[in-house]
Amino acid sequence: MKSDRLLEIPGTECLLPAAPDAEVSSAFTSDLLSDVMAHAAENSVLITIQAHQNAVAVATLVGIRAILACSSRPIPADMLAAARKEGLGLYRTPLNQFDASVAVARLLADQ
Repeated sequence: MKSDRLLEIPGTECLLPAAPDAEVSSAFTSDLLSDVMAHAAENSVLITIQAHQNAVAVATLVGIRAILACSSRPIPADMLAAARKEGLGLYRTPLNQFDASVAVARLLADQ
């Protein structure tokens, strides 16, 4: 699916769109960046409350296409700048990680 479909999740906002050709084929939910490094799939969306530039660095290394920040976490300017530089989509939702994961799973199933 195109990462902009994340905007179909109620209350979700796009802080930075992913590259136009960015396809998301899976999702990974974690707040441990070491877990993301070890287990997240390429071309996925990271669902997390981690709102700092290290999340962008890890996502870039793994090949993640977008980050969905949960619980309306504030996004610092350095995270936004890092995501822009890497072509990583950055979205924010008021949902917690569980509810955001369910919503993303439904979007992925409805491709």
